[in-house]
Amino acid sequence: MAQDDDQERTEQATAKRREETRERGQVARSQEVVSAGILAAGLLFFYFGGSTLLMKTMDMMKSGFREAGRVDLTADTGTALIITCLFKGFEILFPLLIAVVVAAVLGNVLQFGFMLTAKSLEPKIEKISPARGFQRLFSLRSLVELAKGLIKIAVVGGVAYFIIRRELDFLMPLADQSIWGMLAYIGGVCFKLLLAMTIVLVVLAALDYAYQRWEFEKSIRMTKQEIKDEYKNTEGNPLIKARIRRIQREMSQKRMMAQVAKADVVITNPTHLAVAVRYEPGSMAAPVVVAKGADFIAEKIRRLAMENDVPIVENKPLAQVLYKIVQVDRMVPENLYKAVAEVLAFVYEQKNIRIFG
Repeated sequence: MAQDDDQERTEQATAKRREETRERGQVARSQEVVSAGILAAGLLFFYFGGSTLLMKTMDMMKSGFREAGRVDLTADTGTALIITCLFKGFEILFPLLIAVVVAAVLGNVLQFGFMLTAKSLEPKIEKISPARGFQRLFSLRSLVELAKGLIKIAVVGGVAYFIIRRELDFLMPLADQSIWGMLAYIGGVCFKLLLAMTIVLVVLAALDYAYQRWEFEKSIRMTKQEIKDEYKNTEGNPLIKARIRRIQREMSQKRMMAQVAKADVVITNPTHLAVAVRYEPGSMAAPVVVAKGADFIAEKIRRLAMENDVPIVENKPLAQVLYKIVQVDRMVPENLYKAVAEVLAFVYEQKNIRIFG
């Protein structure tokens, strides 16, 4: 058998291969999507809650300065004041932290859904191997990541440069503005910068995700031999399955042939078909087909019937109908009761047994 490495990986990955790679934590993932999502979440937070955040920050600073002026600054009071400011600062920034965490989680979920796996955290020797590390450092993937980083810096830097350049003419008049006017203008410029950068990063993230998806699909491609091996492992070897089916048929035939000796009559075609019928008035609601077959099987049924003194009756139409519509160990349908009863009556009459009135 040729080695898989010698074959071209031209086939799309099967569902089983995708499931296995997902269990190992290998999915199409772009970190740029997460970064863009975090930046967008921060931008929206500052747009809708920036004024509230500013007011709370100012209140915290006022309270801090007021408390610092009321008490003697010692090591204990200074520590307590710093701790109080830290707690208030955390309380102010907590909604922003929640927004960032939610954006990071959504950025991953939108890419590959919910995934919990510990296999990616398992320690591996190759992860700490200097040779492998050196190889990864100068691999094609590292060069691609470097190129993407340089392109991102160039594009984002270029957008920021053009925005700031357009605002240069408005910087000089700021000297005549109030503090609030200057802060409002600077805040507006910063918002423009963040908005432009967010749009650029979203576009770059979409392109990077498309690339990561293409690279992932390429990495999990399979050879034709791998697909064949996987089919054998999941569905079973076709030769073994065929042998099992043959053994099952043989066992079924043996059980069926054992019932021929207990039949009341064998209805034939006369040579191509044979159907063995049994009827016990006390325990059966209707006659039952206990064996049937065509050609070679029919010949075996007739031979067993002769060996066990089971009457053989030729009835071509009835034999054909019973063979086609009645399965083994199934009762004769109601529309065939009369035809089968006539055959059984004939057999019982030949044996001088009268069970039909």
